[in-house]
Amino acid sequence: MDFETLIIGAGAAGMMCAAHAGPGVLVVDHAKAPGEKIRISGGGRCNFTNLHASPQNFISQNKHFCKSALGRYTQWDFIELVDQYGIAWHEKTLGQLFCDNSAKDIIAMLRAEMDKAGAQLWLQTDVGKIAHDGSTFTVALTREGRTRTVTARNLVVACGGKSIPKMGATGLGYQIAEQFGLPVITPRPGLVPLTFSDDKFKPLAGVAIPARVSAGNTSFDEAILFTHRGLSGPAVLQASSYWHEGETIRVNLVASSDLLADLQHQRQSEGRKALTTALSQHLPGRLVDHIRTELALDGNIADQSDAKLTALCDALADWTLRPAGSEGYRTAEVTLGGVDTDALSSKTMEAKRVAGLFFIGECVDVTGWLGGYNFQWAWSSGWASGKAIADRQAGS
Repeated sequence: MDFETLIIGAGAAGMMCAAHAGPGVLVVDHAKAPGEKIRISGGGRCNFTNLHASPQNFISQNKHFCKSALGRYTQWDFIELVDQYGIAWHEKTLGQLFCDNSAKDIIAMLRAEMDKAGAQLWLQTDVGKIAHDGSTFTVALTREGRTRTVTARNLVVACGGKSIPKMGATGLGYQIAEQFGLPVITPRPGLVPLTFSDDKFKPLAGVAIPARVSAGNTSFDEAILFTHRGLSGPAVLQASSYWHEGETIRVNLVASSDLLADLQHQRQSEGRKALTTALSQHLPGRLVDHIRTELALDGNIADQSDAKLTALCDALADWTLRPAGSEGYRTAEVTLGGVDTDALSSKTMEAKRVAGLFFIGECVDVTGWLGGYNFQWAWSSGWASGKAIADRQAGS
């Protein structure tokens, strides 16, 4: 069976590419339905992009690589497409856009765009041996118990990373890259809860508080959540993408307040209160109990000098922690690393040394922040590759 373009992966990037790659497109996926990660994202409402998406919101060995695709297919282009299909949406927080109804609306929209383009979709299809003779790719596909050989001029790898293996995630994209001699930046889990080996936060499980979490030179101001195994919440998930095993993170528990001034005022007006009681007016009580011994929170607030209160506030503003690890790919929202961008064209996503071979979406070494950025990379990189294929086809 001959096709112009074979796309491996019916996720966000793969379907976007199929909608723009011109005639003769076949999309294959081993799942029972397309867009499974779209379906479960955003609590079932799909955080499909972010109003503030820009290259600064992405992590890569080459921070410039994503600029071309993001600049040529922007969040505004995708919002326009969503509006064309009458899909109602709202901004939740920090520019994050969600469907009012269901993530399935986005999947249906992409399927409709694929149908308009004439793309075929084969589900529950496994990819076997891949060969290339210099001009044509030959791929063995197993479907409904039968193995068929498919040829295509273009092969687009859009099968994601290793995150959420229960959804069927594998390292297939990296294997294909290595088969054709493309380097792969070592993958690791991103946007993932951090764990601590001593169960130190188990008594605090369920406590949430606004905080500033820093990893390396990057900080995020959002909520943190204590869990039985460690730390989660938006600020921790964001920082996790900048954290490496063995390193510390810094947590500022009082970034959004002037705690020193508040405590000094309480010392004047409520001096007989225990320091822990006074502090519990600003921090969750269970958290105050947890840090009581470590920070020597003894005596009444009237007994605390300015120097002691300043030292306390400084400690709360720079709580240094060393995670033992992370929850891993099981709960990671994305995979950091991936196909080295130096081996790809930033304009087309095509491998520089293998004509017709494209890598898009999460399997590439471009990872966005939490909040719709990774979907925007899927739309932008999928569009860029699809348009390149269609333009080349039209010109041949």
